[in-house]
Amino acid sequence: MAAVVHLRRILSPKFARVFCPSRLTNVLNTRNCSSSIAHEASSFNSGLCFEMSEELKALQDMSRKFAREEIVPVAAEHDRTGEFPWDIIKKAHALGLINGHIPESCGGPGLGILDACVITEELAFGCTGIQTAIEANSLAEMPVVIAGNKEQQKKYLGRMMDDVLMAAYCVTEPGAGSDVAGIKTRAEKKGDEYVINGQKMWITNGGVANWYFVLARTDPTAKAGQAFTGFIVEADSPGITRGRKEWNMGQRASDTRGITFEDVVVPKENVLGAEGLGFKIAMGAFDKTRPPVAAGAVGLAQRALDEATKYAMERKTMGKPIFQHQAVSFILADMAIGVETARLAMHRAAWEIDQGRRNTYYASIAKCLAGDVANKCATDAVQVFGGNGFNTEYPVEKLMRDAKIYQIYEGTAQIQRMIIGRELIDRAKMTNY
Repeated sequence: MAAVVHLRRILSPKFARVFCPSRLTNVLNTRNCSSSIAHEASSFNSGLCFEMSEELKALQDMSRKFAREEIVPVAAEHDRTGEFPWDIIKKAHALGLINGHIPESCGGPGLGILDACVITEELAFGCTGIQTAIEANSLAEMPVVIAGNKEQQKKYLGRMMDDVLMAAYCVTEPGAGSDVAGIKTRAEKKGDEYVINGQKMWITNGGVANWYFVLARTDPTAKAGQAFTGFIVEADSPGITRGRKEWNMGQRASDTRGITFEDVVVPKENVLGAEGLGFKIAMGAFDKTRPPVAAGAVGLAQRALDEATKYAMERKTMGKPIFQHQAVSFILADMAIGVETARLAMHRAAWEIDQGRRNTYYASIAKCLAGDVANKCATDAVQVFGGNGFNTEYPVEKLMRDAKIYQIYEGTAQIQRMIIGRELIDRAKMTNY
């Protein structure tokens, strides 16, 4: 019962009511029974634990229920039409499944990154295109969470809780993706205002956003660390042109397009932090958002494993279910290994940042591993399905198309490896290798 009360506090009454006290009682009874089983004691036990709290487990169950009942039935249709999932977004907003990291001071629940990852994995199981639309809000809002002043947070984060609104993170450009230092969008200060000119590309939620986080160059001669400034820009500002919705390989429910800024005037009050801090703010946001991206990849991989396992139990060849063929059982085993290890890496990265520690190393490991695992699991699921897997009537071909972007957005798999290598060498130098 205490968990239900706590959930009412951190989320919404509608969200908490999904779970009744009897559900939590069953969970507790199960745990009490299992705890009676003798296990090896260790005098060196440092408290390492893989058990979720009652509240987090209930949160996971809620998210899972929402994904299975609300997202899965409509995922294929949104993939076919590319229609933005406003109905799902509205329901998610009502239940507290979006904007969970917004602090309590702005009307939000102030959930941790691990909490967000648990929600994200379950939503991604249903459809990563819909989940990406939801998660893109977090990416846009995170610079405001970590660097915004009280007025900026109240104005721009508060409105996200008051109404069903989307936001977008505008950093990537046609000629500057992984190479952030190559950004050409300029912001020139004129009196108490800045005038922004430039073009952004591959902006998730670009066509539906209420406001943008925009990274623009304010010092044409400085190095990347001091050359850029972060701005909050109202999406209806004069001079903003939204390009056409891009028809991508996968995650088609997500709205992705280019955004052009022509003499867009932004007041100095909308500068995040201070002039020249934009690069650090933008990159700092990734430490908090890459674990949830990894969680999305894990959710897709888990869906691929579940679909492949179910099919392998139903499909028969040579007089027996195909899972009884060693060739197929080994594929499923490898998929399970990938899912479990990627989930552990993702949880570690989220846990590190929730402890208040810099998690760049773990975040990149989690994002890189989970992205690779998602792609392998999706490909393997298609293989298990055989010819049926290549057909749109079955769910795994969509998973294969959706998976690829996890090796590209929020830092490619190669960029993650560069970061990991750099962090590894820095750690080695500190230990005098």
